[in-house]
Amino acid sequence: MVTNLAINDELLDSARGMGRLKTKKETVHSALEELVTRRAREDVISLFNSVEYDKDYDYKKLRRER
Repeated sequence: MVTNLAINDELLDSARGMGRLKTKKETVHSALEELVTRRAREDVISLFNSVEYDKDYDYKKLRRER
């Protein structure tokens, strides 16, 4: 998909230098990948401690019963 964007040149050059990337296209692509990965990770982290476990659950007992 071809898209025209007005991007802050100083910010883009800074990101390109930090990422050691050669082109603006690579920089934008890398930034988008990083954003998507980070947000997906945050979604998973938000699930921590959201599952309630049965206090009486005994996995060792279930193994012995096999």
